[in-house]
Amino acid sequence: MNIQISRQKMTKIYFAGQDNFGNRGCEALVRSNVKTLKQHIPAAIFLVPTRNVERDAPQWAAANDMGVKFIAAEPIPSAIRWWSRGRRVFSALDAVPPSYRVTQATRYAILSSDALVMTGGDIISLDYGLESLYYWSRICEIAMDAGVPTVLWGASVGPFGKTPSAERRMRAFLRRFSLITVRETSSLEYLRGLGMTDVQLVTDSAFALEPESFPEACVSLFAQGKPVLGFNVSPLIRKFRDSEERRNELDREVIEFLCDVLREGQMPVLLIPHVDPLDGTSENSDSAYMNGILAKVREAGFGADSIDILPRTLNASQLKGVISQCAFFMGARTHATVASLSQCVPTTSIAYSIKAKGINNDLFGHTRYVLETPSVTRHSLREHLELLRVEKAEIISLLNERMPLWKRNASRSAELLAELLMQPKPVAA
Repeated sequence: MNIQISRQKMTKIYFAGQDNFGNRGCEALVRSNVKTLKQHIPAAIFLVPTRNVERDAPQWAAANDMGVKFIAAEPIPSAIRWWSRGRRVFSALDAVPPSYRVTQATRYAILSSDALVMTGGDIISLDYGLESLYYWSRICEIAMDAGVPTVLWGASVGPFGKTPSAERRMRAFLRRFSLITVRETSSLEYLRGLGMTDVQLVTDSAFALEPESFPEACVSLFAQGKPVLGFNVSPLIRKFRDSEERRNELDREVIEFLCDVLREGQMPVLLIPHVDPLDGTSENSDSAYMNGILAKVREAGFGADSIDILPRTLNASQLKGVISQCAFFMGARTHATVASLSQCVPTTSIAYSIKAKGINNDLFGHTRYVLETPSVTRHSLREHLELLRVEKAEIISLLNERMPLWKRNASRSAELLAELLMQPKPVAA
């Protein structure tokens, strides 16, 4: 069914769940959500919160033409900061979320919208801590309390079992959404286990992201005519090692793997950062981490004709364009692997949460192409690359067969929201 709201009816949609394009996965989701919503609601306009308009806006030159308006993101309230400190001493505070008011600007933006869409992928989980979970849930509650349709969009949800008080609270919170769509069967089954049956399984909307051209000067490795291995590893993988010594050991394992590949002389390696703060800082920066890796590989004697790194300035669509040229891809950032899988590139997902495993299991019916982060070693990386080499034809054939449906399902959340907004609003008593 192709649901489309009148071209004359302006519909305002507030995007929650992200606040900067330094994470190219967030950028990919916003771009894709806008694209798919425009197919069903042509006159839609979008309020996209950001911590810095001047930095985010240049990442997407066509944003204004697509009806996107960047607005100031809700500040992190001091109440959350104090609560976070307190719960380190009093664990009972986990069951008592901080109470605070959002700013008038955020409240007005939400209440003047026709719908709030909670995007961001895995925001409604414990992956980023209770502080993040309660911050974003409070944003949603502003819309819920006012009767503004509120959508959890293409999400990975939970699990919350490690914090029972949070699970109880989230069960009640999740029931208040007007619409929930999830991007993996594992999230669907988890929510059903919490008693929620009206949940829709869709595809991550970034499968529909359009690639863009990129400066050829930054990808000279492709000019050699050899197959190129795209490789993404993030500083997040280090948190799965419990000491600095073990974290340094992990770095050495990655370095030795890359040197092994380069010694074969058959496949150059392109390091592809997918999360980089736009202010150039090194915190949670793929570029900062991988440049350290690159320096060690250079010390082993491999120059720019063997291994290189992309500049940190490319946007999400340009990165997808680069990834499409790779023969193989191995990546830790979920939306870097979505970029490769959606373009039928044989991919190893270096997984640190449920999302990579869930997407792979739904796509392939197994998780053989998933390397769990705690298991990353020189040898496990080599084994996974060899698996991609051996099964390359089979992988590409399967992806070519399934991608048309997956890309159509990437628009399913937009279609369901359009249906929701076409329903008559209840008349106040």
